[in-house]
Amino acid sequence: MSVKIVTDSSSDIPPAIARELDITVVPLSVRFGTQTYRDGIDIMPEEFYRRLVEEPVHPATAAMSPGDFAGVYDKLAADAGGIISIHLSQKVSATYNAAVQGRNLMENKACAVEIIDSRFVTIALGLITIAAARAARAGKGMQEIVAQVNALIPCMRVYGILDTLKYVMRGGRLGKAGPIISSILPVKPVLTMKDGTVAPIGAARTRIKAIERLCGLIASVPMVQELGIAHSISDEELNSFVEKIKSILPGIKPVISKLGPALGVHGGPGSILVGIQQDIQAAAAAIESRERRIPLSLPSLQSIKDGLLRRGKEEAGRPFVLRCDGTM
Repeated sequence: MSVKIVTDSSSDIPPAIARELDITVVPLSVRFGTQTYRDGIDIMPEEFYRRLVEEPVHPATAAMSPGDFAGVYDKLAADAGGIISIHLSQKVSATYNAAVQGRNLMENKACAVEIIDSRFVTIALGLITIAAARAARAGKGMQEIVAQVNALIPCMRVYGILDTLKYVMRGGRLGKAGPIISSILPVKPVLTMKDGTVAPIGAARTRIKAIERLCGLIASVPMVQELGIAHSISDEELNSFVEKIKSILPGIKPVISKLGPALGVHGGPGSILVGIQQDIQAAAAAIESRERRIPLSLPSLQSIKDGLLRRGKEEAGRPFVLRCDGTM
């Protein structure tokens, strides 16, 4: 029996790819007032963005319940050699914790279930899940796939732009200063993900400049293997953006999908999020290079004493400075 792959709808995996690779997509919920809808089942992106713009009440999103997760896992367990459930960062959603609780509620205790925090959202999570599903279809075992996923996570990069701060402000993410900031700074935010959270890395005054900045960030990533685009823009602008991507990465065919409610509720129309998967060896080399620039520890007291003795008695009584590289 093959390993089954599960993710949540914040992954923004195109439905055709999910069906082809037998990925089970657990829907997040989006609530407009007293009405609750399952993402991708009861409400589609086009309807979501129409209501986001037109309705006075700002929507909220929520994770599936632990009991619902248990039901999904039990259903898959009957014909699975294990289940790997990959979800959006637990720093931005309760989905990961709900999945862990759901595993504990399963009736079929014989089926192993591995829950993985991808530390990403939207299409970056989607690319990680797609890679896991391809490995499962190739017949790889559960532990091998888990190891592959854990190796892929440091290889992911996310960059994006929003067209406005309006929806971030409506969701309360700017706090009481939101209206002031939004009015003073009519800018196009440029975003990334750091340590599992969405973080601003800049802004542009115009849409054209924002897209130029986004393309520059994409071009700066070495040894790209896969790229995905999750968006809430027009077909015309999407086609133009894809052509720019092709000129930067001519050998890459991007995975393209509509940006769902998980991030769309804060980004609104006009958002573009790009997930980039680097070659694993390139990412490992970059991490190793960063680590070489960071001192692992301070010198011990004994090493300081030995250094002083080497300098001679005449140096021992003089003040000394301990530099960051551990020398004196």
